[in-house]
Amino acid sequence: MAIVTGAARGIGEVYASALARQGAAVVLVDVLADEAGANAAAIEARGGQAIAVAADLGDPAEVATMVERAVATFGGVDILVNNGAIYGGYESFTLEEIPLEYLQRFYAVNATGILVACQAVIPHMRARGGGRIVNQSSTAADLMYNQYGLTKLLLQGLTVALAHELGGDRITVNAIAPGPIATAATTDKYPVEPFLEALAIKRMGRPEDLAGLLAFLVSDAGEWVTGQTIHVNGGFWMRPA
Repeated sequence: MAIVTGAARGIGEVYASALARQGAAVVLVDVLADEAGANAAAIEARGGQAIAVAADLGDPAEVATMVERAVATFGGVDILVNNGAIYGGYESFTLEEIPLEYLQRFYAVNATGILVACQAVIPHMRARGGGRIVNQSSTAADLMYNQYGLTKLLLQGLTVALAHELGGDRITVNAIAPGPIATAATTDKYPVEPFLEALAIKRMGRPEDLAGLLAFLVSDAGEWVTGQTIHVNGGFWMRPA
């Protein structure tokens, strides 16, 4: 069974559908309950198994309840995809100017909420002999772009720390760091032309460009990959090592 957060739209919706096509029962989690429910219904209409659960990732009690419902419905957890985050429509600040309350909300959803979700699923993964955790980072972490990039950099550190702790339990922890993806959350906020100029492959990314890597990381073929942040960015940002 797979839990995918932020599954109402965009990348999360594609991740949930891709995992369902691989045969996983999927729990789609989002604050946008109606849209997540429609996506779950579409998966079931194609012959898959899916439910939608409304949860605010910034509320630890709601995250814990979400995992409890997932386990009660499908009997355990094999995969956790921490895709949900504050992104679409957020207000960008320099760290010099950001109101502390706003920064704390970013931490609560984009970092602490992910740790809470991991804490909630780990006992269930251990009971099943292992599992896969995949965190959604961003190229913004490496460019250190505002508070969003800061929380994604923290998420990459969390990925490494959890990978160290959980490797002995056959639980892998990795992160996917997309470049500019042509979802409404990105294109409604940013002009496309500067992205295209910076990309080595001259098109915006698609959520489907990320789904293949997710499929690998959660498969048997990915069992010896852990603690890694893997960039899928069309050459938007490169480094030699």
